[in-house]
Amino acid sequence: MNQTPSSTSKICGQLHRRLFGTRHTGHTGGLDILRAIGPGLLVTVGFIDPGNWASNMAAGSQFGYSLLWVVTLSTIMLIVLQHNAAHLGIVTGECLAESVTRHMPRFLSRFVLLTALAASVATVMAEILGGAIALQMLLGLPLRAGAVVVAAVSLVMLLTNSYMRVERWIIGFVSLIGLSFLFEIALVHVDWASAAVGWVAPTVPVGSPAIIVSVLGAVVMPHNLFLHSEIIQSQCINECGDDVIAKRLRSEFVDTLFSMAVGWAINSAMVLLAASVFWNAGTPVTDLAQAACTLEPMLGAASSTVFALALLFAGVSSSITAGMAAGTISAGLAGEPYDVRDRHSSIGVVCTFLLATASIFFVQDAFQGLVWSQVLLSLQLPITVFVLIWLTSSPRVMGKYANGAALKATLMVIALIVTVLNAVLLLGA
Repeated sequence: MNQTPSSTSKICGQLHRRLFGTRHTGHTGGLDILRAIGPGLLVTVGFIDPGNWASNMAAGSQFGYSLLWVVTLSTIMLIVLQHNAAHLGIVTGECLAESVTRHMPRFLSRFVLLTALAASVATVMAEILGGAIALQMLLGLPLRAGAVVVAAVSLVMLLTNSYMRVERWIIGFVSLIGLSFLFEIALVHVDWASAAVGWVAPTVPVGSPAIIVSVLGAVVMPHNLFLHSEIIQSQCINECGDDVIAKRLRSEFVDTLFSMAVGWAINSAMVLLAASVFWNAGTPVTDLAQAACTLEPMLGAASSTVFALALLFAGVSSSITAGMAAGTISAGLAGEPYDVRDRHSSIGVVCTFLLATASIFFVQDAFQGLVWSQVLLSLQLPITVFVLIWLTSSPRVMGKYANGAALKATLMVIALIVTVLNAVLLLGA
């Protein structure tokens, strides 16, 4: 629907007041910052999913505190990439998938988006599988039956809720997951000196490349770049003038920084928990249910239930965000924004859930399935990152808001790091 200049101006004024308040004092107050928090948390849940649980538990239980640096590096990379993806949505009014279709040759755009859809299927598979493991732990439900239940619940929530209602659910889930891991960490003895070294000192122990790449893929997930740009562009900020665009770019960075820091803390807590309990005992984790069962005699009966409930929340909430990303990508193939009521979006969402659920019936080892699903995400990631850099560095796409030389160089370094880590894994396979 086309809007008149006056109606557009009115909408922009309402958006400006909603995001930044009615007073213009030249600075951003605490309430203004809180108004901007939200889209980032919606994305944060995507990298505290069951795939992260498996990757982080494997990292901590097999290599102790030595791979915490991967969580730190991945989070720093994620902050830059997520802000860049949001930058695209704010300035152009297009999500990443729409921009790919509009600005790239058809054969290249199809390749990029179809590989991103495949990554979304792998992601949703991991989320559903994690939720099914949780139901098996809590209720004794068979894994495949639990997968069908989790997929059905997540799909219904996704197809029947608006952005705002889904956003509230997911922020609530993130809070519960964070509290769950804080509860677990309070029950174990952490070697904080070793952890401090592990967070900042890169090491590559023998046998660790697959786990390193898995943790990388679990944090810097390609579908989340598509999702973040979609959430931002749906606000139509590009229609509201340079003043609103500039302020939204600043407030969005606050949102991204805060939300990714939450994700860093939760992912770090998983590694710390695994290192403190399993690595110290010489017991590598090979199954998430095993992890909870091993925790029970050490930490008390409550820890097993908390672990399973948090895993269930993570599986449901992250499958919703991954499904939204799949809908964004499938809508982008048609050059449209995401709208779950539109067939281009809904078909992508439903097909992704069906393929992901069906694939679980062929998984022999649930834990390894979770770990390697994250490796697949890392293998697709360079494609998405290089395309994002090309789009956001192009004056034809971004105008005066195109990436500067320093940001472009930073993004290229990130892309090369991801590529090199993937190459190390493939050459060592």
